[in-house]
Amino acid sequence: MKLHNTLSNKLEEFLPIDSKNIRMYVCGPTVYDRPHIGNARSVVVYDMLYRILREIYGSDNVTYVRNITDVDDKINARALELGVTIQDLTSSIYKEFHADMAYLGCLDPTHEPKATQHISDIIKLIELLILNKHAYVTNGHVYFDVTSARDYGVLSGRTLDEMIAGSRIEVNENKNHPGDFVLWKPVSNKDDISSIFDSPWGKGRPGWHIECSSMSNHFFGTDFDIHGGGADLIFPHHTNEIAQSCSAFPGSKFAHYWVHNGFLTVGGAKMSKSLGNFLTMQYFLDKNIQGEVIRYWLFSTHYRKPIDFNEKALYDSTASMNYLYRSIENIDIIKTDIPDIFLDYLNDDLNTAGALSFMHLLAKNIYKSTKVEDKITYASQLKACGILLGILMNDPQEWFVGNSDIDAVFVNNLVEKRRIAKIERDWLRADEIRNRLRSMDVEVEDHPDGSSSWRKM
Repeated sequence: MKLHNTLSNKLEEFLPIDSKNIRMYVCGPTVYDRPHIGNARSVVVYDMLYRILREIYGSDNVTYVRNITDVDDKINARALELGVTIQDLTSSIYKEFHADMAYLGCLDPTHEPKATQHISDIIKLIELLILNKHAYVTNGHVYFDVTSARDYGVLSGRTLDEMIAGSRIEVNENKNHPGDFVLWKPVSNKDDISSIFDSPWGKGRPGWHIECSSMSNHFFGTDFDIHGGGADLIFPHHTNEIAQSCSAFPGSKFAHYWVHNGFLTVGGAKMSKSLGNFLTMQYFLDKNIQGEVIRYWLFSTHYRKPIDFNEKALYDSTASMNYLYRSIENIDIIKTDIPDIFLDYLNDDLNTAGALSFMHLLAKNIYKSTKVEDKITYASQLKACGILLGILMNDPQEWFVGNSDIDAVFVNNLVEKRRIAKIERDWLRADEIRNRLRSMDVEVEDHPDGSSSWRKM
């Protein structure tokens, strides 16, 4: 297997520390709001990597840790805004996150630690950093001294001054250096009691970065194989994780491979509630879109590249999934090995787009074949490939019955025709299509960026 390692900015052969104990840590959600489609992309990407590692090395030999950040400034602010306790907020969002990831067909990680469960580990790690003279205490705060860290910023390929110049750095008179980041912060009068913990430096709570360093160390020790997350985490989060962990444990390389997925936009623009393009999984559930369709769409673009969501993408992915399911309909599937060429695509830095193209080739062969035994062979291989990707998990009859309430492909096609009619200023045609959709109990919603979505009335 080859993976693009952000640390070296190169495609590298994956050489595990111990092939009988593959260890992967991925930054999970901060549970202050329901995850959006961009958050979901990251989870689906590392679910795919987890599946491939299990296929190569055996399911018992791969440990996947995905943390939950349940103590954070954003959580406190959101709970205060809603007038609920932090516990009520985080519990609710945690349940929604799991329901959404199940909808997308993601496997559960081996461990899913919450930051609040590891406060003692966090305190011990901070104490070690202070002892090693990489952190200092001031006015109830504990800060990491970035000037003391070796190779600070190596992950991003930028110097300390360049990173600070390009980021919004908190100005604080307690800091020795503008780039120093907080490991522990004192309690404020707005804090909920559930976010206040005792420490040697007074009551307070941990900073975000130290949480992940502590939890990865708890499960994996000082060195492990893969650390994953979105590209937006390279700096400051992952940069600071490396600095903390390698400073606390001299000689440690921390994570040997750093994998980062690319950004996601909607209609060509960054997601924003003000633009009306902020999409959570509820958007797709309301439209009766199967989770496998979203999964297929995410796999249609390489994980490191930017991906844009639009209604045509949804239409195309729905049509593709229907095509694959239709190809194996009424064919007896037998247990078979996954074709090597399919695995070769995935082992080449998770080339899921290539893997999907091979699956379409298998489907084409099913349609073209005149012999029953050939159809069974191709269909069984297609099913095996799909299961590894986490698609084609349903019986074809169930798939099509499940989509019979509203034909999403048909509706998406009408929505696209209406969009074109609006571009051509054919308002009569656009209104006719809207009325036709309403007769099907489908309401079209137009957004400021020119895109449209639909929901069941």
